[in-house]
Amino acid sequence: MIVVKSAEEIAIMRQCGRILMAVLDRLRAEVKVGIKTCRLDTLVVEETKKRGGKPSFKNYRGFPAHLCVSVNDEIVHGIPGERTLEEGDIVSLDAGVLFEGFHTDAAITVGVGKISQRAEQLVAATEGSLSAGIAEAKCNAHVGDISGAIQEYVESRGFSVIREYTGHGVGRELHEEPAVPNFASNGGPLLRNGMTLAIEPMVSAGAWRTRLAANLWTVLTSDGSLAAHFEHTIAITDGEAEILA
Repeated sequence: MIVVKSAEEIAIMRQCGRILMAVLDRLRAEVKVGIKTCRLDTLVVEETKKRGGKPSFKNYRGFPAHLCVSVNDEIVHGIPGERTLEEGDIVSLDAGVLFEGFHTDAAITVGVGKISQRAEQLVAATEGSLSAGIAEAKCNAHVGDISGAIQEYVESRGFSVIREYTGHGVGRELHEEPAVPNFASNGGPLLRNGMTLAIEPMVSAGAWRTRLAANLWTVLTSDGSLAAHFEHTIAITDGEAEILA
């Protein structure tokens, strides 16, 4: 069931989003050569709690960490641990915050030191496609308008949209209806004022197909190509979509 939020509920999600964006800003600043990915996970706990929130991901459907850290050919659901980041890596950081009964969900991809030109282009195309999708998120449009805009933006720049994982509704639950694909679909649900969505293009520098790691969580590109991931939580309004996180 698609849930429409009240103005009061969106106000709480706005507060929740501010916490999450502050957490991601801290993580972005800490990504550097030599840092262990488990340290980034610890920072999520510290930064979220001191702002009055709670990390959303730990134990969600069994996920073992507070943060998804996906490096290079890892697309999503990378598990932080003893891995040390190296010069030239690109790192996708996906986090969620729970605050006063509501979740927000967001992701960024960050380069470690100097990255290749192809990696820079991939990261820019992925972030740009998120903006293109959000621009279509208006009352009385359809989910498919968001999806089509993302795919067109990505493919026009020579990259591939991951098709096996999608964005989603978000609010009282971390994942709600509707699914928000990153590739063109036939219309999809009508967008209404008060809907809150997590729009999250995942993009490959090679093919769009994926494989699952032995840990049964981490999703990688099937051909070993680089991947990037950006995500915002938004609210549908009469005008432009409002970015909450």
